[in-house]
Amino acid sequence: MRLQNKTVLVTGGGSGIGEATSVRLAAEGARVAVTDLVESAAQRVVANISDAGGTAMALVQDVTLESEWEETVATVTDQWGEIDVLVNNAGVARPGNVEEATLADWRFVNSVNSEGVFLGMRACIPKMRKPGGSIINISSIEGIVGDPLLIAYNASKAAVRTMTKSAALHCAEAGHGIRVNSIHPGFIETAMVADGLAAMGDAAAEFHQRIIAAIPVGHLGQAMDIANAALFLASEESSYMTGSELVVDGGYTAH
Repeated sequence: MRLQNKTVLVTGGGSGIGEATSVRLAAEGARVAVTDLVESAAQRVVANISDAGGTAMALVQDVTLESEWEETVATVTDQWGEIDVLVNNAGVARPGNVEEATLADWRFVNSVNSEGVFLGMRACIPKMRKPGGSIINISSIEGIVGDPLLIAYNASKAAVRTMTKSAALHCAEAGHGIRVNSIHPGFIETAMVADGLAAMGDAAAEFHQRIIAAIPVGHLGQAMDIANAALFLASEESSYMTGSELVVDGGYTAH
């Protein structure tokens, strides 16, 4: 029980990587607050955790709204007294190259993926200072390398990569005892990836084939691969890591 008596907040916890992370951390003894825009999705994950003997609560949250961050943090701390681990996982993607992507697409993707992470760290750090803790920001390999069809997503995930380092340095220098690291998933079999492929229309098949061919291990990853990385960063096993980026991508970026 590597997270016994720890309180964890996972955004976008109703599906995909967020769901797997919520379930995995709960299995290690954490109390997990599962937040999502879709209440039924968060409740389903909480029900699964509860059925397995774990402790969890479901909360509706829009990570782009400062007021909802304040409400979420207040609810979790009122219920469980503290926040030990924050997993900034909520994310969206809209395909488009630099010529075709609209400003509305750009702003939407960056408001969730970049601003949502900033707001989450800012809201939770004051509640984590005394006991210390771990902040895990879910970035992407798309925050390290570029893709011609993902201009907004590339920008948002690169922002997460570097703001993680900034926050890590701040927390270390301030003596908060809070570690801040990022995880960079490769191509993972999730609904978001499936939806992204569907939105590409005729280009989807070529894109999918190109991606599989570029992954040295020859297949997409699973959400639990990322959940296991999050467990490591949430636990004391990673106590000497801060400002780091943990890449889980089947070797994609090793080229």
